[in-house]
Amino acid sequence: MRTVYVNGDYLPENEAKVSIFDRGFLMADGVYEVTSVLDGKLIDFDGHAVRLQRSLDELDMANPISKEDLLEVHRELVRLNGIEEGMIYLQITRGAPSDRDFAFPDPETPQTIVLFTQNKPGLADNPAAKKGMKVISIEDIRWGRRDIKTVQLLYPSMGKMMAKKAGVDDAWMVQDGFVTEGTSNNAYIVKGNKIITREASPDILKGITRTAVLRFAQEAQMEVEERNFTIEEAREADEAFITSASTFVMPVVEIDGVALGDGTPGHVAPRLREIYLDESRKAAG
Repeated sequence: MRTVYVNGDYLPENEAKVSIFDRGFLMADGVYEVTSVLDGKLIDFDGHAVRLQRSLDELDMANPISKEDLLEVHRELVRLNGIEEGMIYLQITRGAPSDRDFAFPDPETPQTIVLFTQNKPGLADNPAAKKGMKVISIEDIRWGRRDIKTVQLLYPSMGKMMAKKAGVDDAWMVQDGFVTEGTSNNAYIVKGNKIITREASPDILKGITRTAVLRFAQEAQMEVEERNFTIEEAREADEAFITSASTFVMPVVEIDGVALGDGTPGHVAPRLREIYLDESRKAAG
């Protein structure tokens, strides 16, 4: 049984409770982050902490915990649960007022902060990275502030189920004819030796893994172009891939039933995955 963190206490998961009036439950009025753990150490914690603060600021929500204390909670949960490879999920909400109301509660209302671990042995050696994944395209009908990492995840969940029903691994969302991102990841195509991905804007979540991977790509003398691209362009690309905290760099080998290249991972995505894992392990804390 996992030990989780709820509002300052470390508890067995079956004893953890949150009020039915919590605004995260009633209004999706909350933000979250997911930090990877490799070799028992945190990957890109600083980047996640910075993005967490930005999300809170954009929603005019206070931060109930300092960065230093949050780091200690992450490390303690890793220790208590014996996590070598896995994830730590963090969620902060505006709290639980005495009753449901659309208006924000009094700023003095205590906020809710919860964290829990997910043990995922073999995360870095995921066999899917060797065969690649298949995606379909779906319309992007989410709200306009995807750059804020809120807990409003119903449509991405529906997208995952659309992909599952189609017998593939994930879905890429399309808005006004251009790919925005995957259901829980950033999307890329490769043409020649050029990596193409949508520029950071309110249309997408600026992934922490995305930032690191693009930096590593440029340091490896790979050309990066941040611009919109269509599904049609993606299907004609040499290769494609996604990035996220849980998949790192994952090749995409088929889009809407069209195989990319020979239908196997190319050379750019696997190389970037290798670089990302090596460099992230060196910097892990």
